[in-house]
Amino acid sequence: MTEPDTITNTPLDVLIVGAGLSGIGAARHLQRRCPGRRWAIVEARPTLGGTWDLFRYPGIRSDSDMYTLGYDFKPWRAAKAIADGPAILQYIRETADEAGITPQIRFGHRVQRADWHSADACWTVTLQHTDAATGAVRTCTQRARFLYLCSGYYSYARGHRPTFDGEADFRGRIVEPQCWPGDLDHAGQRVVVVGSGATAVTLVPELAKTAAQVTMLQRSPTYVVNRPSVDAIAQRLNRWLPAGLAYTLTRWKNVLVGRFYYGLARKRPAQVKQRLVAMAAAELGDSCDATLHFSPRYNPWDQRVCVAPDGDLFRQIRAGRAAVVTDTIARFTATGLQLTSGQHLEADTVVLATGLQLNVAGDIAITVDGRAVVPGQTLSYKGMMLGDVPNLALAFGYTNASWTLKADLTAGWVCRLLNHLQRHGQAIAVPRHDPSVPVQPFLSFTSGYVQRAAGLLPQQGTRAPWQVHQSYLADLLAIRFGRLDDGVLQLRRAGATA
Repeated sequence: MTEPDTITNTPLDVLIVGAGLSGIGAARHLQRRCPGRRWAIVEARPTLGGTWDLFRYPGIRSDSDMYTLGYDFKPWRAAKAIADGPAILQYIRETADEAGITPQIRFGHRVQRADWHSADACWTVTLQHTDAATGAVRTCTQRARFLYLCSGYYSYARGHRPTFDGEADFRGRIVEPQCWPGDLDHAGQRVVVVGSGATAVTLVPELAKTAAQVTMLQRSPTYVVNRPSVDAIAQRLNRWLPAGLAYTLTRWKNVLVGRFYYGLARKRPAQVKQRLVAMAAAELGDSCDATLHFSPRYNPWDQRVCVAPDGDLFRQIRAGRAAVVTDTIARFTATGLQLTSGQHLEADTVVLATGLQLNVAGDIAITVDGRAVVPGQTLSYKGMMLGDVPNLALAFGYTNASWTLKADLTAGWVCRLLNHLQRHGQAIAVPRHDPSVPVQPFLSFTSGYVQRAAGLLPQQGTRAPWQVHQSYLADLLAIRFGRLDDGVLQLRRAGATA
């Protein structure tokens, strides 16, 4: 590897890291609200799309409706509100192409480190560039006044992959959803999907269309609800109103309905749990014991509630093409899985849908004036910045609603901050951490992937502006309409003393 080269000596106003849903949205907000600013996107992979290009497993889709997962500036026009991965990817590509964003993306550039220098109020970002044609690798640097991390919250390299006794004895194939093999033909096979989260709930009904038998093996149950893939109200509004207005009204309808049910689940968890299990039982009839297999130990929204569009999972179970087993793996055998209960599941293919492996800030090594920044030891400012870290924002969505709702708010706030700094001749914005603020975990979710990464995620405070609300309505007031100069966010000129 050669010594670092400089892409350009002139600092960018903003460097966006990641060309997925958040990164493309951030670029479009900058175009519209901060015209004249110099910005670029760096993307480690050879193409844009992030999650929606990375995951290729059968049936890949979103649990969130596209009226809230879509951007606030680009109406979703397809009929299906619960859209599949290719449709979402096409939506992101259209957004980038229509706005001329795609030529501004530097593909094959993985950020390794970012070093802030207060003297010149600038980041020096070190990247590893892999040439798509030759595979040659070199190191380069790019300076930027503001760093905007839209790199998501999980590792793209691989998911969480536990190991089991006897894997080497298994004569079939073991696959992971995040690294789905293009040559896998599951038609006519016996498939066991290990897991009960959104990935498993997506995979099972899709695989069951052609497999001989699909079994979802879960260590513990998950709440699963039937949700129509087409929003009937949205379709009627689209017939009566202009597309933009219909989209906005549907977006707000879904935000408010989602917030109502989430609030109800938190206030009356026992009643909501009873209702969710009863709904699953009604879907399944005599084909499956809902009390055993769809009644989790935790309360609704302690973990995310999974969606079965048009009841696809329940339909395949009723038809006998899919089954659910609640048990744990004792070991792999030559022909399948031996369970702790003594039951043996025959399998030709085992899919380990065992969750994500979280990371923060894209695993970038960050320093501020030579001091290493450990995200897990920082406090999150409004869920968008890190305490005592200047001119850096992160896109991090909601756990109880669509990711893009928060990503759009964050992008709008970053644009407002940049314009404010420019108007007042300032260059630095840094939230100053108050040590007297009591801290608590960034996320209250009990999901395994969150608990495994508890030490990696930043913390949140017990009072504003250090709280992470997980509420679009609360964030709308605090982020879109709240004061920038709030006494915590220090705004100053380059070279000025803190």
